[in-house]
Amino acid sequence: MGVLVFGSVNADLVFRLPALPGPGETVLGEGWRALPGGKGANQAVAAARDGAVTAFAGAVGRDAMAEVALAALRAARVDLTRLAVSGAPTGCAAICVDPEGRNQIAVASGANAGARAAQVEDAALGPATTLLLQMEVPAAEIAALALRARARGARVLLNLAPAAPLPETALRAAHLLIANEREAAWLGAALGCAAEAAPLAAALGTGVAVTRGAAGAEAATAEGALHQPAFPVATRDSTGAGDCWCGVLAAALDRGLPLAAAMRRAAAAAAIACTRDGAAACPEAAETDAFLAAR
Repeated sequence: MGVLVFGSVNADLVFRLPALPGPGETVLGEGWRALPGGKGANQAVAAARDGAVTAFAGAVGRDAMAEVALAALRAARVDLTRLAVSGAPTGCAAICVDPEGRNQIAVASGANAGARAAQVEDAALGPATTLLLQMEVPAAEIAALALRARARGARVLLNLAPAAPLPETALRAAHLLIANEREAAWLGAALGCAAEAAPLAAALGTGVAVTRGAAGAEAATAEGALHQPAFPVATRDSTGAGDCWCGVLAAALDRGLPLAAAMRRAAAAAAIACTRDGAAACPEAAETDAFLAAR
């Protein structure tokens, strides 16, 4: 089957500004762009561009924004046969980016709230599938699909982004739970443990990876602890770099790379993505290969 992503798909309205606005402040910029986005779609595009056979299940509306939202998925030849079309508007995000690549993001879920686990049939959840989940669609549907996939033998990767409550049974259903620093802190507080990969993994009884931006990423599994430094680059836009990391990690694991090698590849792809505009600026596999060969 390859990589199957269940998650959000948005149209991103990206504003490049001289500074990020504070409360009640209006900041004028020179222009804006409408780009594909949404954590689920971004991760599916990243996996597909890295060479994985990739399918996506989610929901869009019957509006012009749907074409923007789906453009990168279609260009990457992601299987969209499990896509639902609803009467709600397509999800949309407003993204402000400053000259240092930092961002502020507001998201309207729209049709993403209508995504359902039932869009993914049992036959797609066998041992040959790597299922990748995030938190921008209903939590109950994420939990249901994670538990069903684990029971049927699929590899389950859960990106706890943005952080939100899930039943512990769903968290434990993941072979690898992925969180950034803020999400790890939220989860650690909820579980009553420290926000590092090792204590989180011990509390849940499953593998955990924590991404830390320029400080790299760490992971803890039954096989031990790992640390992957970030690759230094001149950052233009960090939007979606974490999604790129997750998608490429899923693709690498799906084709049999060990976790350490998959994390190194994910770090390289995310570094490349930071040098480009937009949340779906993930590199092609050959670009990541060349980047790693030079280091």
